[in-house]
Amino acid sequence: MTDVTAAVDQIDLSTNPILLKLSSTSIPHHTYPHTLSMTADELITNVPLPADSNETHTKNLFFKDKKHGLFLVCACTDAEVNTKELGKMLKLEGKVNLRLADEKVLMEKLGVKKGCVGPLAIMNNADKDVTLVLDEGLMSKAKVHSHPLRNDASTALVPSDLLKFITECGVEPTMIAFGKKGDAAPLLAGKVPSSRPDGDKSSSKPKLPPKDKNAPKAANQNKKQTKKGETQLALKWKKEENFAMWYTDVIVLSEMISYYDISGCYILRPWSYKIWELIQDWFNIQIRKLDVENSYFPMFVSKDRLEKEKDHVEGFAPEVAWVTKSGEGDLAAPIAVRPTSETIMYPAFADWIRSHRDLPLKLNQWSNVVRWEFKDPTPFLRTREFLWQEGHTAHASFEDANVMVRQALDLYRRVYEELLAVPVVPGYKTEKEKFAGGHSTTTVEAYVPVAGRAIQGATSHHLGQNFGKMFDINYQDEKGESQIVWQTSWGLTTRTIGVMVMVHGDDTGLVLPPKIAPLQAVIVPIVSKKHPLENFSEYCGGIIKSLQDKDIRCKLDDRSIYNPGWKYAHWEQKGVPIRIEVGPRDLENKQVRLVVRFNGEKIDVGVDDLADTIAKKLDEVQQGMFAKALQFRDDHLVKVTEWKDFVPNLELHNLVLTPWCGGEHQDWEEWVKNKSREESLESRGEAGEDDRTATSVAAKTLCIPFDQPELPEGTKCIASGLPATCWVMWGRSY
Repeated sequence: MTDVTAAVDQIDLSTNPILLKLSSTSIPHHTYPHTLSMTADELITNVPLPADSNETHTKNLFFKDKKHGLFLVCACTDAEVNTKELGKMLKLEGKVNLRLADEKVLMEKLGVKKGCVGPLAIMNNADKDVTLVLDEGLMSKAKVHSHPLRNDASTALVPSDLLKFITECGVEPTMIAFGKKGDAAPLLAGKVPSSRPDGDKSSSKPKLPPKDKNAPKAANQNKKQTKKGETQLALKWKKEENFAMWYTDVIVLSEMISYYDISGCYILRPWSYKIWELIQDWFNIQIRKLDVENSYFPMFVSKDRLEKEKDHVEGFAPEVAWVTKSGEGDLAAPIAVRPTSETIMYPAFADWIRSHRDLPLKLNQWSNVVRWEFKDPTPFLRTREFLWQEGHTAHASFEDANVMVRQALDLYRRVYEELLAVPVVPGYKTEKEKFAGGHSTTTVEAYVPVAGRAIQGATSHHLGQNFGKMFDINYQDEKGESQIVWQTSWGLTTRTIGVMVMVHGDDTGLVLPPKIAPLQAVIVPIVSKKHPLENFSEYCGGIIKSLQDKDIRCKLDDRSIYNPGWKYAHWEQKGVPIRIEVGPRDLENKQVRLVVRFNGEKIDVGVDDLADTIAKKLDEVQQGMFAKALQFRDDHLVKVTEWKDFVPNLELHNLVLTPWCGGEHQDWEEWVKNKSREESLESRGEAGEDDRTATSVAAKTLCIPFDQPELPEGTKCIASGLPATCWVMWGRSY
């Protein structure tokens, strides 16, 4: 067995943060395992690159200067790096004393051990206090090979993609042209080279422009400056500047999502899956109060069953994924992977329901669903596979089914408003937007700030008797007569998590409502050489117990490889509602400092009252987050009664409430969609939309709200001019 083969058997790169970052930013890369190599010379020997390939490994040096700070120098393996000349190249003023930093500093600042560093490690410099210096010679190479935080593997990138990765990390490198070993020393500005011919030495030295005393040092001009004690933001994108890229940044860096090699499919990491579990726990308690029982049905459905209800299958046909092969052979008939479960569950309903005594039948299942979205997949919001709960019930009357529809929808409202702190508008979908094959659809609609778009939160459908007729779900009533059941279906998905992120997140990262936060409080001891972790253990252990006794989800961050500042930034980025700081003085005073993620509030609290104080503070944060989101939503919900005001309000990122002639007028609904798109594009000076994206500038009906404002007699529909029968809410939607 070769060294490389042996390494393949032992190495697991599936969770490597460098590779996850490269994948999340769609940067092409190739990573391969190899014999462990501590130095550049060992790399050249152990992992030789083709002589004619114009590719290179990197030589990496991590310097520390007491006055000028930290420098990560990454150069070609044949480059000459002279520390004395390096200070001049970097234009460092005053005394320069560049020395190799020890492994402790390397681990603290870049999160790597000696021998594992490379330019990619700059991603771990959360404080942005390391200047990255790159050899210009790297830019002329076909590919640059460097370690992904470990020295038994290398990642190959073309130079432009290496720079893209570094930029994605929020770093702008300093470029220097290093000479090769054996070459003459590089020329420095203002210095006559000693090799100049005698006849040339009379030439005057080139004059340098006078220095601006207020100008920043050259080596630091691209570094983001931070105030003392403040940790630099790790997110590259700001929410207001590029919402889509900000969202991607947040869910990846907060460790909610990892990308997968099948487009539109994503890995839910423990931080996001725990949120889903907390929603499940709450929801299961609530549906049991309604006598709904959990069950599980197969994920596959035959073509005959799926196509039995014509309108239903037409609504899902473009999204259905089909299994056509088993091993090397073709299946006798294609099998669909469930896009929803009506056609899977209802044949069983027909077997189980015989009498009115068998009603109502109320079932729920937690499962995955596949809908092969082709336009702009987005984690949590629009994915090819997602997790959900789907409830399916059968009743003896229309009215009983309708009660179930509204009960389920109210649970969805409560999930958003009481758990996720996201306000929603409950209402009916129009005929055009209702569930395919159903009688009517109810919905809760949320509003996403900054993006200015609505998003469908969850739906509850009254299916009428249509599916009962298709699948022969009949029962004998009290008179012995055969009747068809009335049915409902209702579903809530992991989209909830994405909506919560978009509504509450900020330029630091997640801001989690306490009720669904995987951790509601994290304890960070402020350790140092004089005050090691052991000094805090008993004190912090007592805090943990007191919080757990109050059912507060908490954790002690006792990791020794990270300093307190790094931990602050880490847990802020993950959105933990409360940080508990414990320093030496806190031990003496029997207190702690609380820092609230939602509003930045800082308060000192005695340990005797700590659990009660935190429990109260968590409730305040939950209410405050909802109130803030509600105010923002209400500020962007406007009434419009004339068409001339419709598109201008869409352009202001508003939801628009208008008089409407009724949900059955699908032709006028389509007219508004087309007309609003046309006028929006014209106002922007754009020729058309990109058909590959799922979002549009066109308006669509979101719902006919249950809570209807007064409609004065004689009010006309905003589009048709016909007498208005209701108010309908419009918006641009995800």
